[in-house]
Amino acid sequence: MIPERLRPTPGLFARFGVPLALLAAAIACALWPPARWALIVLVPLVAIAVWDFFQDQHTLRRNYPLVARIRWIMEDLRPFARAYIVEGDLEGRPFAHDERGLVYARAKGDLDVHPFGTELDVYSDEYQWMSHSMAPNADAPASWRVDVGNSQCSRPYSASLLNISAMSFGSLGANAIEALNLGAKQGGFYHDTGEGGLSAYHRKHDGDLVWEIGSGYFGCRDANGAFDPGRFAERASADQVKMVEIKLSQGAKPGHGGVLPGAKVSAEIAATRDVPVGIDCVSPAAHSAFSTPIEMLEWAAKLRDLSGGKPVGIKLCVGQPHEVLAVMKAMLATGITLDYIVVDGAEGGTGAAPLELSNSVGMPLREGLIFVRNALVGTGLKRHVRLAASGKVHSGAGLAMNHGLGADWSNAARGFMFALGCVQSMKCHTDMCPTGVTTQDPTRQRGLVIPDKAPRVARFHAATLGSLREIVVAMGLDNPWQIAPHHVHQRLNSARSNPTDRIYHFFEEGALLADPEATSYARFWAAAQAESFRRVA
Repeated sequence: MIPERLRPTPGLFARFGVPLALLAAAIACALWPPARWALIVLVPLVAIAVWDFFQDQHTLRRNYPLVARIRWIMEDLRPFARAYIVEGDLEGRPFAHDERGLVYARAKGDLDVHPFGTELDVYSDEYQWMSHSMAPNADAPASWRVDVGNSQCSRPYSASLLNISAMSFGSLGANAIEALNLGAKQGGFYHDTGEGGLSAYHRKHDGDLVWEIGSGYFGCRDANGAFDPGRFAERASADQVKMVEIKLSQGAKPGHGGVLPGAKVSAEIAATRDVPVGIDCVSPAAHSAFSTPIEMLEWAAKLRDLSGGKPVGIKLCVGQPHEVLAVMKAMLATGITLDYIVVDGAEGGTGAAPLELSNSVGMPLREGLIFVRNALVGTGLKRHVRLAASGKVHSGAGLAMNHGLGADWSNAARGFMFALGCVQSMKCHTDMCPTGVTTQDPTRQRGLVIPDKAPRVARFHAATLGSLREIVVAMGLDNPWQIAPHHVHQRLNSARSNPTDRIYHFFEEGALLADPEATSYARFWAAAQAESFRRVA
């Protein structure tokens, strides 16, 4: 009988069974001439197993030679297997298969209808709806645009109700930037540059641009990284630049700067951003051009003048409520009004962000949009300042709901990435994007053919706005700005639902000026001051 301590165990077999079997097979093949060709495969595998056994960097490889590498293969294949085999049509995150499929169909010009009714559980909180009318308005206009720019702006811009949200050259590849801008040109909407500056690829096809200025001042900075008025004026004066956007924060990583590693700072990226080649490109967490609400507005007015009178706005993910109200108080105190505000929701995306910030910091779009809407309406500033929404919008229904919560238009990033061919492989931060969208690798970018993808971008845009019009018609309204909070319904549980204005407070005009103590923002209003972003002590 074999002693207990010498008996083979399932654990020992799992650890060494495969390498030993391969070794035995290699020896057998070496001794049997007709099978020696198999050594081409077997010898490298045995060598890898031996290497794994003696290396001291990875525990699993040391304890399970060769076999442990299967784990890495499965980790690499997991997103693809999950997306194509495991997930149901409504389960994928951040975008479900049905949501991606809608964008793909519209981008290609394919049929985008759905058979057999909704797959959503209409008695769960995943279902929200808009009230339709018994008298649909078939005479509603075919399309709408929104004029951006108040009386302090001499060159207002007529914007589409759906535009490309901020995505920088560097996070996206050259072909993706070109295809997006050509699509914007063909479809008559704008393309936000992201904070990475005005690249040659943004400029090549003459599509409308919104130049986003972040804390790194890329494209308009001096040698020390400070804002350079001369460089800004020179580039912002281009007719292609229609508006200027000051980035305060973004949904995926609010209050966080960024670093583009020096290895990725190519000559093209360095020229676009006005930074040295091969040196880490740092985007600080905070701006150096201002430190108070009043200083921010004064700088915004300066940007407006330097650009030749073009609209200037801010983009932010709402964080501490009193800071938003401090900006409102500063506009009232100085008489300087922003032309627009873009609210980015915490569900917004980016190529790379700390997981803790993406999952646990920042206000979601719905609450953030309502808060800024109330701040503008409550201070009487909404008539001067347009409001835009950015965060996971991909459909006409999403546009309509944003309008119902106070938005004048919406921006989308990932929806347009899907139109380019993105398959949500979650490889954006690795420079190994399989569809060539978020990579600087020319061999991967080669697959993204600009003349093919640009029309898809334009078709997705047109079809989505067409869907918005169908909803406006069904609701019996004349335009999307007539969609009100009471038109949008949300479930509280399986037995109850309410219109949105019965769930959230929507302020009347001037409520924060007339009697702030009577509002739900009383303590935030009392804590806000035009002279500082800090709370009133």
